[in-house]
Amino acid sequence: MDISTLIDEVIAREGGYGNHPADRGGPTKFGITQAVARANGFMGDMRTFPRGVAEAIYRRLYWEKPGFAFVAELAPKVAAELFDTAVNMGPGTAGGFLQRALNALNRNEADYPDLKVDQSVGAKTLAALGAFLKLRGKAGERVLIVALEALQGERYMALAEKRPANEAFLYGWLANRIG
Repeated sequence: MDISTLIDEVIAREGGYGNHPADRGGPTKFGITQAVARANGFMGDMRTFPRGVAEAIYRRLYWEKPGFAFVAELAPKVAAELFDTAVNMGPGTAGGFLQRALNALNRNEADYPDLKVDQSVGAKTLAALGAFLKLRGKAGERVLIVALEALQGERYMALAEKRPANEAFLYGWLANRIG
């Protein structure tokens, strides 16, 4: 699956303009918060935020910059999961989830060295992913996605427990982001 398709799917899932009172992100359109839009040069009313600008932001900030395009060369489905997690929780969180999962799956460093969980997908993370996939193959890719989704699901539960207003979003997060 290519990034254009992933972006189309995220935009379809996120919908158009929204400004839910319980959402700390404030006004959003296509899943892009007003703060992210402003940081990327859009100063207008979020109701008029252009889809093309949203697509460019998704590609640059949530795919290319965090290194998920390189992950896609090794494991496209893992990269798709990381992209979706990045959109909803931030690229660093997604990268950290990958590092944590790879560390937990390396059989006490028998397969490859532990990674520093710095949330940055660089050469060492890509090498660990490559070693994991070489050993575990397609079945390993599926298991890795399950591990990533488990971390994501736990994070959603913690967010709802920590801030009861987030319960308004928990069902949708679990229904649309996990599995």
